[in-house]
Amino acid sequence: MEPVDLGDEERPGGITRKTLLKAALIGAPMSILAGTAAHASLARDAAVTGGPLLPTPFCDDDDDPTVEQIEGPYFKPNSPQRTTLPGSGTPLTVSGYVFGLSCRPLANVLLDFWQADRNGAYDNAGFNFRGHQYTGTDGSYKLTTIVPGLYPGRTRHIHVKAQAPNKPVLTTQLYFPGEPRNNTDTIYDARLLMNVRSNGAGLEATFDFVLNVQGAPPTGSPSASPTTGPGRTWQAGRTYTAGDTVTYGGSAYRCIQGHTAQVGWEPPNVPSLWQRVG
Repeated sequence: MEPVDLGDEERPGGITRKTLLKAALIGAPMSILAGTAAHASLARDAAVTGGPLLPTPFCDDDDDPTVEQIEGPYFKPNSPQRTTLPGSGTPLTVSGYVFGLSCRPLANVLLDFWQADRNGAYDNAGFNFRGHQYTGTDGSYKLTTIVPGLYPGRTRHIHVKAQAPNKPVLTTQLYFPGEPRNNTDTIYDARLLMNVRSNGAGLEATFDFVLNVQGAPPTGSPSASPTTGPGRTWQAGRTYTAGDTVTYGGSAYRCIQGHTAQVGWEPPNVPSLWQRVG
């Protein structure tokens, strides 16, 4: 990791790094540990003000399914459900919460992560450094991975898709503070900076997502009872793999990402998991 630069780095909308740091100091304590700085405030800190939260920015660099390509940060469906992305490199954990606009934590939110390996390469043939998980009943998540490597044209980042039950998909990216390429990356957005600190030989990062959701999706744990929808083939509690087909509500759906079904994730409601085929 390059040294942290606390200079007057320009941000979208005329915001400088210095201004951002001042704002973070007002909103929450800032710590600098072993050359790594905490830059961005967390949504859980802003929640105490009682006002609505601002949604996490959308960020997309035209990487939607183009798995025919052999290079680049391309999204690939059907990632395995797991919270650890194994591989060699500098250890990194990313944790936080997912909130709605009303500051309420959101349970059962699908988070799909993918990133480069330590050499800046993406696995487009398999699923190395790709995986999805669901937030807990308290809206929390935790990803165990490595610090992604650099490749031409981009700063260091982690990709993620987030979807609350029955809601649209948010495609965004998470960034590291103090990266020199943050100045030149045209996609980079300071609002997506993680809070990062050293932890032994690795790093710990925190980031709270805020989805454009007014209310709160179901907060209970997944139910194993079948749904009462007219299709009756799809069942909550059943494990589906990519390619499986089901009927629900008189229509046919094909599974595009392996998962364990749960109430609130009926095929019509989660296009990231099911594709209608008839």
